[in-house]
Formats: sequence, C-alpha cells, structure tokens
Amino acid sequence: MADSFRVAVASGKGGTGKTTVAVSLALAARDLGQVTLADCDVEEPNAHLFLSPEIAGGEPVAIPVPRVNEETCTHCGACAHACRFGALAVIGKKILFHPELCHGCGLCAAVCPVSAITEVPHEIGRIEFGRAKGLDFLQGILIPGEPMATPIIRALKERLPARGLVILDAPPGTACPVIETLKGADYALLVTEPTPFGLHDLKLAVGVVRELRLPAGAVISKDGIGDDAVERFLQGEGIPVLLKIPMDRRVAAAYAEGMPLVEAFPDWKSRFIELVERITMEPKVPR
Repeated sequence: MADSFRVAVASGKGGTGKTTVAVSLALAARDLGQVTLADCDVEEPNAHLFLSPEIAGGEPVAIPVPRVNEETCTHCGACAHACRFGALAVIGKKILFHPELCHGCGLCAAVCPVSAITEVPHEIGRIEFGRAKGLDFLQGILIPGEPMATPIIRALKERLPARGLVILDAPPGTACPVIETLKGADYALLVTEPTPFGLHDLKLAVGVVRELRLPAGAVISKDGIGDDAVERFLQGEGIPVLLKIPMDRRVAAAYAEGMPLVEAFPDWKSRFIELVERITMEPKVPR
C-alpha cells in the first residue's frame, strides 16, 4: 500500500450499500497498515452504528455570518447587491438577514463602505474523532435545520492524517457535499445497484468523477435483481466492476443488526482485502 491513499466511497443514490462497503473496506484493510474511516455523510452519519466507536473528542464547526450595526449603516444596499445568495435585503431603513441562505463568504463585510458589518460565528454542526475496532474514526454531524454541509466536511478533511489509507464515506447523490468529499481523493469507488434508478444516478455520479478526473471502479450491490444494463454502461465507460454483493436476505439481516459484512460473513474479508490491494495499486493523480 502507498504511504498515503484516499478512497472516496460514493453513490449516485442512497440505499445502495455505500456505508456497508466503506465500513467493510476499512475493517478488511486493518491488517495492511494504518486505516482511517471518515463518515462525511454529515446530514445522516451512520457508520458509527456498525463500528460503535469510542469518541475521544470533538469540536464545533461554525461559519462567519454578518452582524449589522444599525447606527452606522446608511442603508446604501451595497451588501445586498453583492450577496449572490440573497441572504441580505435592504427595505427602506431596515436590513433583513436570512441566515439559512448565508454561505459565510464575508463579501458583505468587505464591500460595506462604512464598515457597519462585522462577522460573528454561527455554529452549524460539529466533528467528532476517536477509535473503532482498530481504526481511526471521524464523523461530522450537521445540526438539524442547518442547510450547509460542506463546511463540516471541509473541517473533517482537515483532521485527516497525512499517512495511511483513508476511507471517505461520501453522502449520497451528486450535490456539493459529494463534490467536497471527492476533492483531493485518489480514487472513487462507486457503489450502485442493477436497477433503472441505480443506472440513472450512476450516470450522474460518473459524470462528477469524470469532471474531477478521478480514477474509478464500481461495486454492484444487490446483484441478481434487475438486468445487465449497469454492467454494460460501466463497460462502455471503461470503469471496472471490482466486486459484486448479491441480493441476499442474510446480508440484509446483518445490516439491520448493525453487523459489518466482513464480520457477519468472514469469507468476505479476503474479497475486500483484494479490493483494497487492487485500488491502492492505481497510480495517484497529481494534485
């Protein structure tokens, strides 16, 4: 294994078995060296359900939001005009601030001609870190109702070690949180299912991976349902199918009980070790 290698486990849609794959990949790789699992699905983190980590610490994540000094403000509207997210509005002699739209970019404070705007921290979530079954473990947690997940993912990634294998359990879909997770990765492992919905969202995920110029492979979960359309698409895209997980009631039962695949079925450990070795043999993309 390389001194450092980051694998982002992603999927175009939820419910494909992405966390199942990420957790089993991390557990199987323990014998190969230092391994870190980071749950970047900060809106609904669930890797901890399979790992029961001992959380050693944590810290809040905040973004800077504007505070307007009404006595200094001239209501010129420069801040509202500059904010492309519509978080500020000037109506007569009143400033309206919509925190759910604010991205914490600081532009409003920078353009205010009378320095009437200062920035104050607004907590949106937290990150936690610890150990779990021989792994370094990190997770991000977004406060319910807060709209921005990417600052938490960014803070999570800042705590990642510079060495060893890092498994990033990405959020589902192809929106900004997924892109933030994929940025800086050395490999994208796409988990999909052989259904029309799986194929549709896999195409979107492949588009993101191509845009980021990441090498990629695929895991087909729930193999045995649907048809071969997903495999034909992947073959046409030059993306190898590295592993197939069958549609098996026993696998679903183990998942429901919070048991990682490689622990519920020890014979799967060797398959995931082979998967790790194949992925980490890929040449790293210059960053």
